[in-house]
Amino acid sequence: MKYLSEILNGVPATELQGADDMQITGIVFDSRKVVPGSLFVAVRGTVVDGHDYIEQAVKDGAAAIICEDLPGHTAGEVAYIMVANSAVALGQMAANFYAHPSTKLKLVGVTGTNGKTTVATLLYQLFRDMGYKCGLLSTVENQINGNVIPATHTTPNQVELNSLLNDMVNQGCDYCFMEVSSHAVAQHRIEGLVFAGAIFTNLTHDHLDYHKTFDNYLKAKKAFFDTLPKSAFALTNIDDKNGNVMLQNTKATKKSYALRSLADFKAKILENQFGGLLLQIDGEEVWFKMVGSFNAYNLLAVYGAAVLLGQDKTKVLTSLSKLHGAEGRFDYTISPNKVIGIVDYAHTPDAVQNVLSTIHDIRKGTSKVITIIGCGGDRDKTKRPIMAKVACQWSDKVILTSDNPRSEDPEQIIKDMEAGLSADDKKKTISITNRHEAIKTACHLASAGDIVLVAGKGHEKYQEIKGVRSHFDDKEELLNNFNQLAQ
Repeated sequence: MKYLSEILNGVPATELQGADDMQITGIVFDSRKVVPGSLFVAVRGTVVDGHDYIEQAVKDGAAAIICEDLPGHTAGEVAYIMVANSAVALGQMAANFYAHPSTKLKLVGVTGTNGKTTVATLLYQLFRDMGYKCGLLSTVENQINGNVIPATHTTPNQVELNSLLNDMVNQGCDYCFMEVSSHAVAQHRIEGLVFAGAIFTNLTHDHLDYHKTFDNYLKAKKAFFDTLPKSAFALTNIDDKNGNVMLQNTKATKKSYALRSLADFKAKILENQFGGLLLQIDGEEVWFKMVGSFNAYNLLAVYGAAVLLGQDKTKVLTSLSKLHGAEGRFDYTISPNKVIGIVDYAHTPDAVQNVLSTIHDIRKGTSKVITIIGCGGDRDKTKRPIMAKVACQWSDKVILTSDNPRSEDPEQIIKDMEAGLSADDKKKTISITNRHEAIKTACHLASAGDIVLVAGKGHEKYQEIKGVRSHFDDKEELLNNFNQLAQ
């Protein structure tokens, strides 16, 4: 518990009513979680406005209310604090409640369209391999010193974030590596956190269902760098046309990495095979267990960040060479019948092209590429025809199927994808709504040496249809079909 005055420290209030100091049991912004003594924060969301639940929160025992507008009726025994932005205040108060855990370890954030999970995960694995206690906050999972905590969002909410960081501090963590999504920045989920460093991977077409325009999406990413303290580093990929934009207004130390441009951290691809990558990094030749130019960027970002965090270059490269990427990212297997299977989280046009161009560069002879791909429901619809077109450009056969349709009609999603295809594209395309059947069909079509790419869901272990989540694992499906065909 903490006193209300401690929680409100540094939070600009526009009006206070009945704000006698009191002990607060916890901070909540979901009225269903209110218990006696809670501080309820009324946040305006995209679907629900927390102000509509103030009265219910008071009935359930909330001791204090944070809001942007006072309700028509106020209870005399409850403190009401008006603020300009409840989401911003929530982040500041959560940091106060947990005694600012982000200042008690080195917190490094990774943002960009593609590569966030891989870079954050590799940093976590790298620093643990070098003997440090670490935390990880990622799309796949959250971890504290090897203990897994399931992840529900790329970036947790303000209260959960500070709670997790506090747990890391209590368990002796020196570092935390976290993904910072554009949604998290726009929704002020990282408000109140102090970062030791930030990494920008790339920026391509995604999340326009939420941000509406690419410019808004770009500004959300940039806002993360704009708020970095002078003591932090800002590491950006300057091969990406938006890389330098991230550095324009930051107070942090500006550093860059690249494969093609002059940069502080530079790499060159010497060999690229299904078995791994041979890179020259800062003059050293190192073999890595990851594949593709996109992973060359990821590895270089990790190397640069580690050096900026004060680590020895040789030790970093030695440890990094032993590591594997995040689950569901170019996840590679070979069937008993010598068919190559790859599961990848690619769910943007750029990510699909990255994976398929990598396969194209590595494949040999007459190997066919068969791609299974869908698009998520209730998400950016404008990328659907583009993703289908990219898949056809780089594949010999494409099977359009369901991803997570959510509340949408899966057949309509496939029609949206088909709209991007030419007459020639359609000749190499099959549409199979059932994802299980789509993967099964691809495996039956493949011969020895062929490559089956299952794109879109990666690490996910479920499929969401009409609001219901059922178990579904792309890699499990792929392996089951491979094994059945081998019998």
